[in-house]
Amino acid sequence: IEQEVKALFLEIDSTLAGRIIIAYEPIWAIGTGKSANSQEANLINKFIRELFSSEYGNKVAEQIRILYGGSVNPKNIEELMNESDIDGALVGGASLYALTFSQIVKAAEIL
Repeated sequence: IEQEVKALFLEIDSTLAGRIIIAYEPIWAIGTGKSANSQEANLINKFIRELFSSEYGNKVAEQIRILYGGSVNPKNIEELMNESDIDGALVGGASLYALTFSQIVKAAEIL
């Protein structure tokens, strides 16, 4: 993850860095229906934020938005969204079903 994020730094104009939105999805979660628990997901997002802080400073690190993707569903959205370094969700397969997706959106809205 560190190498991938640092590779982004070569492409990002430092004056725009605070406007970045990153979606992190563990490779092992893609298409599997498995999700990291909220604490694990938060640790990775925090690590990504710390890399941005080292490169661009704390202000930029706080401005960026880091989403978690990886089998986000109505059962885990609340727990994920209550974590300090998860700023949103990247909803994959669950977005194909209107009822399921609306349940995720409604749960996220009340947080």
